[in-house]
Amino acid sequence: MKRRVAAIAIGAMTLLAGSPAHAQAALKPYDHQDPYRSGCGNSARAVKSATIKSRAHGQVGTIKLMWSGRCKTNWIEIRTGTSMRGSISVYTADGRHDTFRFKAGNGGRHWGDMLWANNMCAWGSASVQWGGGNGGQNGSGTTGKACR
Repeated sequence: MKRRVAAIAIGAMTLLAGSPAHAQAALKPYDHQDPYRSGCGNSARAVKSATIKSRAHGQVGTIKLMWSGRCKTNWIEIRTGTSMRGSISVYTADGRHDTFRFKAGNGGRHWGDMLWANNMCAWGSASVQWGGGNGGQNGSGTTGKACR
């Protein structure tokens, strides 16, 4: 009896490993990876851009949705003040997302991790904060959707 249960469990695991969901996961090898460490950033281009705005201070940065045709991935890059910290998020039409939190520094240039987005829409957002974040010391921005 124990052998039969083990054989059924192994058969089920084999069936799941060959399922479309497993195959689809294998097609997304760059999800949640740094675009520049992976080499995907070397051939990338900005496909959408917007401003990061503060209600009290106006424009405090820029946000770009990046695309790597070689890796079929999107990610978000921002430029903002060097004293700002915050988060960067990228979203795909199939419901996946990635959020990267950054600290002040790096010359105000920050980027998040990638998501595979071949033949689907992607977009992103960023929120920043400086000082204590009070009195309008914060801002946000969102890119439009880019669909490939």
